[in-house]
Amino acid sequence: MIADETAREQIVAAADRLFYTRGIQAVGMDAVRTEAGISLKRLYSLFPSKDALLIAVLHHRTAEWDDGLASTAAGATTPREKLLAVYDFLNGWFRTDDFRGCAFINSFGELGAISPDVADVARVQKATFQHYVADLVDEIGGPPALAAQLAILAEGAQTTAAISGTPDAAAHARAAALVLIDAAVPVTA
Repeated sequence: MIADETAREQIVAAADRLFYTRGIQAVGMDAVRTEAGISLKRLYSLFPSKDALLIAVLHHRTAEWDDGLASTAAGATTPREKLLAVYDFLNGWFRTDDFRGCAFINSFGELGAISPDVADVARVQKATFQHYVADLVDEIGGPPALAAQLAILAEGAQTTAAISGTPDAAAHARAAALVLIDAAVPVTA
């Protein structure tokens, strides 16, 4: 028998692929079981409900998002460069074959009104990202409003790229971010 942690990882990966590709409400637990290669009994012993599974998927997505931001920002030497790295991260993500928009926005759109737990996970992820941006804005000496503006650019780029089917929104958001940053905190020679 597969260890619980390995089975959980298999199930979360399978659910993530299915939910992200087809939508949460369109995918039943039986499809997740088949994709994961786990019995339905085992699936329900590890995830007693579809909401519990979705929350695990969203936590997995949070880790991927945080790792992606950190990896992209690793080459940046200044807080200003780290702020712009957010849009570089988005640019790379938007160019992947399986990009279908933000899993948090998608989940909130499908279930936010009927699942308070799913809505809370989406809100926490968005607040955490806004805090990340706010910390970097603070480091460059920018006003707090700049952080909200830069976060909105990133969020809007995700939605625009998903709907348009092109990655161009990342470059446009980066260019707009640069204008906002330069206006709020001019580069000194």
